[in-house]
Amino acid sequence: MGKRIGLYPGTFDPITLGHIDIIERAVKLVDELFIGVAINQDKGPLFSLDERVEMLREQMDTIAGKSGVTITVKPFDQLLMTFAEEINADIIIRGLRAVSDFEYEFQMVGMNQALNEDIETVFLMADARYQSIASRLVKEIAKLDGDIRGFVPQSVAERLVAKYKANGA
Repeated sequence: MGKRIGLYPGTFDPITLGHIDIIERAVKLVDELFIGVAINQDKGPLFSLDERVEMLREQMDTIAGKSGVTITVKPFDQLLMTFAEEINADIIIRGLRAVSDFEYEFQMVGMNQALNEDIETVFLMADARYQSIASRLVKEIAKLDGDIRGFVPQSVAERLVAKYKANGA
C-alpha cells in the first residue's frame, strides 16, 4: 500500500477548535494531509484568503510536530475533485457536527463519486465539546463583543476582535 494522502477542504473563516479536532483525528488516517482552503467568495468571508491560510498554517505546525504527518495548507478555486486529483488525494475528510450536516454531505459524496469513484470520502464526527461550534456563529458572537475563547485558538480570537474593531463593529 502506498502513501495515503488526505484532503480536508473548507472555507475556514475562521478556523475553529472543531476544525482542529477533525484535523487532529484525520492525521491518524493518512500519511500526508492537505488542508484545502476554498476561496469561495460567494460566502463573503470576513478574512481574506491570505489571512485564512496564515491562521491555518500557524495552527498546523503543532499538529504536524505531534503527529509526524506532513500537513500542507493550500488554497483552491476549482472543483473539489479536480483539486483532489491534482494533489493525488486518496481520501477526502469531512467533519460532521449534527444531523443537519449529513444531508448536504450525503449529496456531495454522491456527486463526487460520480466525478471520481477512486477517491473515498471519510466522515469524522466532531467531538461533543465542539459540535455546536460553527465559524458563522463564532463571528456573530465576536461581532457582538462576546467571549469566543472557548471556540477558537487564542491567536484566532485576537484576530477576530481586531478585525471587528477595525471595521467599527
